[in-house]
Amino acid sequence: MTKTVNHWIGGRAVEGASGNWGPVTDPATGEITTRVALASAEEVAAAVAVAKEAYAEWGTSSLARRTAVLFRYRALLDARRDDIAALITAEHGKVHADALGEVARGLEIVELACGITTALKGELSTEVSGRVDVASIRQPLGVVAGITPFNFPAMVPMWMFPLAIACGNTFVLKPSEKDPSAANLLAELAAEAGLPDGVLNVVHGDKTAVDALLEHPDVAAVSFVGSTPIARHIHTTASAHGKRVQALGGAKNHMLVLPDADLDAAADAAVSAAYGSAGERCMAISAVVALDSVADQLVDKIRERAEKIRIGPGDDPSSEMGPLITRAHRDKVASYVTGAAAQGAHVVLDGTGHTVEGYEGGHWIGLSLLDHVSPDSDAYRDEIFGPVLCVLRAPTYEAGLALINASPYGNGTAVFTRDGGAARRFQLEVQAGMVGVNVPIPVPVGYHSFGGWKDSLFGDHHIYGNDGVHFYTRGKVITTRWPDPSEPHAGVDLGFPRNH
Repeated sequence: MTKTVNHWIGGRAVEGASGNWGPVTDPATGEITTRVALASAEEVAAAVAVAKEAYAEWGTSSLARRTAVLFRYRALLDARRDDIAALITAEHGKVHADALGEVARGLEIVELACGITTALKGELSTEVSGRVDVASIRQPLGVVAGITPFNFPAMVPMWMFPLAIACGNTFVLKPSEKDPSAANLLAELAAEAGLPDGVLNVVHGDKTAVDALLEHPDVAAVSFVGSTPIARHIHTTASAHGKRVQALGGAKNHMLVLPDADLDAAADAAVSAAYGSAGERCMAISAVVALDSVADQLVDKIRERAEKIRIGPGDDPSSEMGPLITRAHRDKVASYVTGAAAQGAHVVLDGTGHTVEGYEGGHWIGLSLLDHVSPDSDAYRDEIFGPVLCVLRAPTYEAGLALINASPYGNGTAVFTRDGGAARRFQLEVQAGMVGVNVPIPVPVGYHSFGGWKDSLFGDHHIYGNDGVHFYTRGKVITTRWPDPSEPHAGVDLGFPRNH
């Protein structure tokens, strides 16, 4: 163990005072390389107090000042892409190219925040009644918090805090304790860009820190991305404490392949979307629904491609897929493959025995492909969050759609077809928040919003885009009448006000 990750509060690193530390592992070797401070409720309260104090000035600062900081921040992030990606690879395990892609998608939201001036424009209606004008404005909430997952330690925080602080809020980030270093670097670069002390704070921790944020009376809103059970807990607890909540949960993303689809393109997409980042993506395709007439052919094409994927350490340029985040998670993912045959599936590829020479202690697992999967099986019903692709078969478009819509999840989905009419019908009929047409991972660009339906989202707002701006602000309507000295007072009138 050579490194310690402390909190970032008030513009500086603050040593953990709780005495509790968590291990951070290099997934490629299985070795503990870092210890991370785990905050007590008192330490979380201290961070919130600093953010509240900073809000007194930042919340009334000019848009010009805020955007100037954000433009400098964007330039620093761009210059340090490789450094951020290297931290992600070292602690998460994803390959460097994938980590760079994560940073790039996070930068899209920083760029959106740089243009916050237009997103915060209010509205004015004059002469709605005699000498009466009405204006609508949006104002920041105060101190807001973000709780983010291990699978995107840079991108998901950047989905949250750039927009929040652009809107005038101050922010307390609680990143995953499994890969915490990227969050600290993001905060350090924000300070270097001129963000005032206390506007962006990072507290590391476990459930103790999470619950402290959910219950703190000075936290006005909470954003979360993670599993469905935790999202439900976040939403229930924070709402009970009077907070605004957006809690994005888990997923079981389906890809429907129709008979007229380009099967080579569909197979390429299925492999890329199912096994990229070792399947540790909430937008990964984990279930392919193939119509019967093309299912055998499609499975063969997927298998041929999956067998060629190179697995190795994320810092090796030849690696296409890295290890899983922890040994416990690796074992859990493997259990779905080893139990699949007993539940009726045909195991086309079994990656559970995969190792990498020279890195035998790493959290390795190969690519697994399960065919003829039953909707009642564990591998289908649960969010596996690993490189396991389930193939289900359907006789018709209607049967395939019904299967997808029966899922309790509704994060993302895709259809592969050359038929424009079928694609249009699918995008209107499928019950999911994000839909791809011949696009397997339909993550919206930064100026649209990201979010699912059903058990994939708890709360009313999607994340980033216009929904993000609305989540981090609240509306105020101002009605004004200026007296005309040439006219007498109207006098007392107990009737209901009317416009005239």
